[in-house]
Amino acid sequence: MGVRDLVYRLYERRLEAKLSPEMIPRHVAVIVDGNRRWARSMGIKDVSRGHRKGADKISELVAWCSETGVEVVTVWLLSSENLDRPKNELVPLMKIIEDVVQELVDAGWHINPVGALDLLPDQTARVLKNAKEATSHRPGLIVNVAVGYGGRREIADAVRSLLQEHASKGASIEDLVEVLDVEHIAEHLYTRGIPDPDLVIRTSGEQRLSGFLLWQSAHSEFYFCEAYWPDFRRVDFLRAIRSYAARHRRFGS
Repeated sequence: MGVRDLVYRLYERRLEAKLSPEMIPRHVAVIVDGNRRWARSMGIKDVSRGHRKGADKISELVAWCSETGVEVVTVWLLSSENLDRPKNELVPLMKIIEDVVQELVDAGWHINPVGALDLLPDQTARVLKNAKEATSHRPGLIVNVAVGYGGRREIADAVRSLLQEHASKGASIEDLVEVLDVEHIAEHLYTRGIPDPDLVIRTSGEQRLSGFLLWQSAHSEFYFCEAYWPDFRRVDFLRAIRSYAARHRRFGS
């Protein structure tokens, strides 16, 4: 172990020592941004190598969350807008995502796909559905894998599902208008039954949500990290937790 690694290890321990269990966010959501820019900064023309490097970091993140006491982690791997990328980038990216999901399954985590699976290639959608079925009984940390996810589409899908549910019961639009509440929509989101994120982390220095968990993040705390996702370290994660723990949450009040 080099001197720099030793210094970071000692710093990590100092950060951990200052975090008490009641300071830990229950749900952490992460926008894993910067894979392509990391590849370019390294002089790598094939951006899929950046995606692969970033994919290798996912299991580490999940382990850090588990070790810290986080109960739910949501990782945004692919937006619905990303599906418009060139085929020569999208095809290897889908394979990388499939591999990541299978690695998480093999590691023993509870996997919950979040997104419009009908937009994905059949093979990728099948891998996600199989992961959900194979791990739904597992206790402990829940890993929401957001693939083909878009916040606006999620809300539109939730409203569509709500309307279909009421129509199947013979209710009219007028009947629905009389009783409609925010909770009715929340019950039809991709993340229904899961607590909203307490902390949203975005890497690569960008300071925007880009449509990530628009509904669920209404009262979330945000942490923006300069590092590209492949360079995101455990010490960066602990800094985000420390920042969260230092805040006084008011939930809009």
